[in-house]
Amino acid sequence: MTDDAGTADTMRERAGENRLKLWLLLRANRLVVAGVLTVVVFVAFVIAANGLSPSLAEKLGAKDPIETLFSGMITAIVTGVTLVVTIGQLVLTQENGPLGDQRERMAGSMDVRGSIADLTGSPTPTDPAEFLEAILGTASARSRDLRAAVRERASGDDTTVGDDPKADAGVVALRDDVDRLAEAVVGNADAARGSLDGAQFGTFDVVFAALDFNYGRKIARTERVASEHAARLTERERVLLDELRESLSLFGPAREHVKTLYFQWALIDLSRLICYAAVPALIVAAVMVAAVDVGTFPGNTLGVAHVTLVVGGAFALTLLPFALFVSYVLRVLTLAKRTLAIEPLVLRDSAR
Repeated sequence: MTDDAGTADTMRERAGENRLKLWLLLRANRLVVAGVLTVVVFVAFVIAANGLSPSLAEKLGAKDPIETLFSGMITAIVTGVTLVVTIGQLVLTQENGPLGDQRERMAGSMDVRGSIADLTGSPTPTDPAEFLEAILGTASARSRDLRAAVRERASGDDTTVGDDPKADAGVVALRDDVDRLAEAVVGNADAARGSLDGAQFGTFDVVFAALDFNYGRKIARTERVASEHAARLTERERVLLDELRESLSLFGPAREHVKTLYFQWALIDLSRLICYAAVPALIVAAVMVAAVDVGTFPGNTLGVAHVTLVVGGAFALTLLPFALFVSYVLRVLTLAKRTLAIEPLVLRDSAR
C-alpha cells in the first residue's frame, strides 16, 4: 500500500531493501542470528584451515599456532566484556539522578499522558502497544470524521450550486484530496493496529509495527490540503483537519519514546548475554591453550583432521560474545538509521 504522495507505508517498502536482508537485520531473533554467525565462522575456518597449503594440521607439527590464537582470544574476550559493562553503565546512568531530576522526568511523562488522554478521550493505556494503538485509532477516527464532513458538504453543493463551475470544481478537488488522505490514514493506521494487537514489549514486534505507520508523509499531506484549499474549507472542516494533524503529530514522539525504551531494554539484554557467553568462551580458550596440541585429537573424518574441527569449533565458540554483539548492534543501528528524522523529512532517495 502507498499513500497519496507516492510513498510506501511499510518500512520495508520505503527502505527498498531485499526482504531477506531486512529480515536478517531487524525481524530475526538475535540469538538465531548470533548462532548463524558462529556456524558461518566455524565452517569458513574449517574450509580455509583444511584447504590452504600447508593445512592447519601440518602447521601444528612444526609449531604451535593454537597457543598464539587462543591467548589472543582470551585478551579479546576480557576486553570485550569490559566494553559491554561500560555500555551497560551508560544505559543505567540515564535511569539514575537526584530526586529533582526524577520528579521533572515524572512530571513530563504525566503531562504527555494527559495530552494523549485528552486526544483519545479515555485514560492513556500503560501497555506500549496499546499506547501506540490508541493514538492510531484516534487518527483513523478523525480522518473518517473529516472525510464525512467534506462529503456531506460536497453532496449538498452538488444539489444547490451550478452557477459557478470553478467553485464546484474546487469543492470536488477538496473532496478528492480528503478522500485520498483519509484512505491513506485509515488503511495504514488499521494495518499498524493489527500488527500491534497482542504484541509484547521486549520483543521487536511493537517497534516494528510502529515503523509501518508513515505518519510523516501524512502530516505533510494534511498541510498541503490546508494550504491548497484554505479558501474552500469551512470552519468545521479546518478544525477537523487540525485535529487530524494533531493526532498524527503526537504519534511521532510516542513512537520515539517507545523506541528509546526498546534501545535501553535491548542494550541491557545484550550486556547480560555477553557476560553469560564470556565465561564458557574463556574456559574454552584456556583449555585450548593449556591442554590441546597436535597429538590430542589424532585422525581425520572425510579428509578433515580432527584437530582442525576442534580448533575451528573452539574458535567459533570463543567468538560467540562478539557474534551476540554484532547481531544486536546491527538491529539497533538499522533502526536508528530508519528513524533519524522525527519530523516530516524524507531522508531516503527511494521514498522521494
